[in-house]
Amino acid sequence: MGLATARALATRKYDVKVIERSDRAVGASIRNFGMIWPVGQPDGQLYERALLSSNIWKAICREAKIWHDDIGSLHVAYNKYEWDVLCELAEVYRHRQYRLLLPDSVGQYSLVIVKQNLLGGLYSPHEMIVDPRGAISSIPSYLQEKYGVEFLWGKAVTEISYPSVFTADQEFQADEIYVCSGADFETLYPSFYSEIEVTKCKLQMMRMAAQPGNERIGPALCGGLSLVHYKSFGPLNFPRSKNFLKMNILII
Repeated sequence: MGLATARALATRKYDVKVIERSDRAVGASIRNFGMIWPVGQPDGQLYERALLSSNIWKAICREAKIWHDDIGSLHVAYNKYEWDVLCELAEVYRHRQYRLLLPDSVGQYSLVIVKQNLLGGLYSPHEMIVDPRGAISSIPSYLQEKYGVEFLWGKAVTEISYPSVFTADQEFQADEIYVCSGADFETLYPSFYSEIEVTKCKLQMMRMAAQPGNERIGPALCGGLSLVHYKSFGPLNFPRSKNFLKMNILII
């Protein structure tokens, strides 16, 4: 969030300084799976924002020479309820250019798909992947070189008293101040933080070793749990559908 905020402000001609307590960009961004994921958002503002985010990522990756792959996403169905949902998604989201696939066609997109009991799949061309560790470590240099963003590494902010920001040995002043880390927000504003109904959690993805012959999985793969998790697949987008209700009951 700090890097995204820094870029957004720098493109608007702000003079931006980023104060980071670590000696490099770390945190949730490098623990995540590196998927840029418009398919998960329902139509409207959220989907348009996801497409904008995807375009920003593509531009940064091209300019900063960061590895990325417009590989899309593949959603597979192994029971009737999942298949019914995929069929409805293809119908409702026709403008998104989804491709509904029969079992024989699914294998053309990914060689690792388990074919036993496979009923079909849905392919979306809009998703991309990056290496989160490589991308996040490269973006600060890119922002510094292109926009003049100044990064102050290894400095922990101890107090904010607008317009001043304090570290252990320095004071900075700014017209606008953004706190872009939940951990910093918790320590800088403990009483306000304690009043918010929030549950802290961490996300840690499992990393796979390189496969023999550098084989690739192909598109990002999703199953029934993804259909329950992401808002664009939810029942509010399909008021006449009973299949979502059935699938939720089945999985829960």
